Amino acid sequence: MLGDGAHKEMITLLKKVAPDLGNPPAILVISAHWEENKPTITSGASPPLIYDYYGFPEESYAIEYPAPGAPMLANKIFGLLQSHGIDASLTDQRGFDHGLFVPLKIMYPDANIPCVQLSLVKGLRPDEHIRIGKALAGLLEENVLVIGSGFSFHNLRAFFGPSTMEAQSMNEAFEQWLIDTCSNRQLSEPEREHRLVNWESAPAARYCHPREDHLLPLHVCYGIAGAPARQVFRFEIMGKKASAYLW
Repeated sequence: MLGDGAHKEMITLLKKVAPDLGNPPAILVISAHWEENKPTITSGASPPLIYDYYGFPEESYAIEYPAPGAPMLANKIFGLLQSHGIDASLTDQRGFDHGLFVPLKIMYPDANIPCVQLSLVKGLRPDEHIRIGKALAGLLEENVLVIGSGFSFHNLRAFFGPSTMEAQSMNEAFEQWLIDTCSNRQLSEPEREHRLVNWESAPAARYCHPREDHLLPLHVCYGIAGAPARQVFRFEIMGKKASAYLW
C-alpha cells in the first residue's frame, strides 16, 4: 500500500514537508475515517491500530506504528471544545485508524511523537466543523501539529473508472476552486468561510466528493487557522489531481 506507484507523488510530498514542520511536541489528526455523534477524542496512553480497510495485500494489515497517545492533550482539546459550548467526548478505548498511521508512518517513521485523533461529527455539517476548529485555535500557542487527514478529491468510483475529458475537467475545476478558496489573499475571512460552508455550490463539487467526509478535515484546519493557507501543494494520485494546504 505504501509502495504503490499511483501514490508516489503524495508519498514524496509527505516526506518533503515533514522536515519543514520541525519536531512538534504532539500531533492532532482529524481523520476522515471516524464519525461520532459529537466530536470525540482518543485519550488512551497506548492506542492500538485499527486496520479499517479491506481488499489490500496481507502486509498492509501488519503495519506497525506504535506512537504513544497523549492523554493530557486529549483533555486539553476536550476542555477547549467544552469551553466554546461544543459538547465533546473522550475515549480511551479507540485506536488510531489509517487516517493517522499511514501519513505519519511516512512523515515521522520513528513513531515517537505523542498523537491524538479527533473524530468528525455525524451529519457532516461544514459550519459545525469550522466551529470545532475555531474552538481549538489555542493549540497553535502550544506548537501542536494539526493534520487534517482527508483528500481534496474522493470519488472512489472515479478513481477506478475511465479517465474521460469530462472527468478531468470536473476534477480540475473543483481543484482550482478549492485552491483559490483556501489561498487567495484577496478574499476576506468571512468570504472564505462562506465559500467553505457552501462548498456544494463549487464546480463539480458532488462529482469530486459524493460524500464530504474526506473534505471536512480541511474545514477544521481552516477553523483553527482563520487565515489563507500560506502554501499549496499540488500532486496527482491514482490519476486524479489533488492538493494539500499548509497554514
